[in-house]
Order: sequence, then structure tokens, then C-alpha cells
Amino acid sequence: MSATPRRRLTRQNRVLWLLDRLEREPRADAVIDTLRKGVRALPLGRGRDLLHGRWLGHPVHPLLVQVPIGSWLSAAVLDLRSGRSRESGLLVGVGLGAAAPAAVAGWVDWAELHHRQQRVGLVHALSNTAAVGLYAASLACRVKGREAAGRAYGFLGLTAVGLGGMLGGHLAYRQASGANHAEEVPNVVSEGWHRIGAVGEFPAGEPVRRSVDDVPVLVVRETGGAIHALAERCSHLAGPLSEGTVADGCVRCPWHGSVFRLSDGWNVRGPATAPQPSFETRITDGHVEVRLRHQEGDEHVGNGREMAAQGTGTRSGAAHGHGDSD
Repeated sequence: MSATPRRRLTRQNRVLWLLDRLEREPRADAVIDTLRKGVRALPLGRGRDLLHGRWLGHPVHPLLVQVPIGSWLSAAVLDLRSGRSRESGLLVGVGLGAAAPAAVAGWVDWAELHHRQQRVGLVHALSNTAAVGLYAASLACRVKGREAAGRAYGFLGLTAVGLGGMLGGHLAYRQASGANHAEEVPNVVSEGWHRIGAVGEFPAGEPVRRSVDDVPVLVVRETGGAIHALAERCSHLAGPLSEGTVADGCVRCPWHGSVFRLSDGWNVRGPATAPQPSFETRITDGHVEVRLRHQEGDEHVGNGREMAAQGTGTRSGAAHGHGDSD
């Protein structure tokens, strides 16, 4: 094989190189910080979690963008034939109307991302804003009877939408901006009970970090003796819950403020849209043991005070610190 084909195989894709450079470019960070503070200051109340998609179990923004994108793409198909400007104009208008809620949901999600993600997200938003402007011009031309100009602006708008979609895909899939960052836990933690330390190593009311099969685990012992354990990396963007605050039976992520119920990992407040994997707990010979909840084939065993009441009679696992499964 010649040297030229070999260089082609090892050369980085130009588009990916530009996107990686965009992620590292800090010159827009001052603008990003100002916009982020503004979005976070919006008086949305419970509507913020609605826009995050906590009720849906994943971000709602990708769902909302289907309407404007689908409408504009359909308008472009109609524009390939003359005499369909009225129908195309109607679809352009539908897309413009649907773009507003999709944009609001996108900005709310964007405000809770890391800077590298926000840099790409800002260009994504600018591209979509340009698309909205071009489609507004397209609709105005169609209303005035300038069909050729309306079609031209429409195709330019679709190009901008395509660029924005490519950046959105980079955000979602390469940067994992809307992914569940705790999804792999049930696939990594092995079955059975895992010993994580003596009871005295867990001060009441204080979050403590332990590890099970190299998976970080958050452990909190209540004043009354109940012990709770959750996956320690926040499902939103893998924030360290062991560095968060514990109050009212919940833990708050120190990075973006997601709140999870300690008893079962339920995401009480966003921006997290997925709950935390939770563990059953028990005390054996003065040591705390945990196992992942709802593992296939496991009988349900309570946790907390019920586990503390079981006493110390269960034999502990020998080789790896695992207790015997029930």
C-alpha cells in the first residue's frame, strides 16, 4: 500500500476536527455565562422541569423539534413543484409557530450543560435562529406573491436547519448532553450482596462515597439508623452526589441542582430526567452490605431500619467482600 492511502486512513475527519475545536474555543464563554444566568433567572417555576422532560423520562426538546423540521422539510418537497406555494406557505407557518416552544425547551436544557457542550449548543442555537429568520422571510415573500424568492429563502432555511441538526446530533451523541449518565450501572454491578464498610464508617446524615465493582456508590445513614445507597454519579451529567447536600430524605447534586430521593433514587427535581439506580442495604456482622435493586431473580428485601433490625447473624462473603444472596 502506498503512503498516500495510509495517510488518508489516519487523517482526522475535517468536520470532527472543526467540532472538536469548537468545543475547546473559549472566546464566547463570557456571552455563554451571561445567557446562562438569564435563562436560569426566568420565572418558570414547575414549568422548568416540564421543559426539561422530567415527566417524559428524557429531554423533551428533541420531541418538540420534530414539528418544525417535519413541516419545513415537507414544504421543501412541495416547493420542488410549481403552483404549490400556498400549501408550502402553510407548512412554513406551522413550523415557525412550533419553533418557539422547541427553542425555549432547548435553552432551558442548554443552561444546565458543561461549557464544552454549551459552546457547541450556542452555535446550534444560532444556526436554528438563522433558519427561523430565513423561513420568516420566506413566508413574507409568499404572502406578497413572490413565490420564487419564497422558495429560495425556504431552501436556505432548510440548509440552516440541517446544520443545526448536525450540531444537535453532536451534542446528543458525541457529547451525551441529554443521555442518562447512570444507565450502565445495572449492567456493570454484579449480582449479590457487596460489603462496603463498617457501620461506624458512615456518619449519620453525611454523604459517603464507596465503590462496588468499580462503580461509585453514595451511602447515607440516617440518624434513626436507616441506610440508603444510590449510584453516586448523577444521571444528568455524572456530577458527584457524594459532594452534594442531604436534606429531607433527598440528595442534591452540587453541579446542576438535580434532587434525588434517597429511599429509591427517584428524581424529585430536574434537570435530571432519569432516576438514580438504587441499592438495597443490610447490616451483617456490623458491616453494611448493598445489592442493586430489582435484579432479575432476586427477592425483594427492604432496606433502612428493616435491614438494621436483621442483626448480625448473616455470614459475610469471603473472597470479594460479598455477602450471601437471599
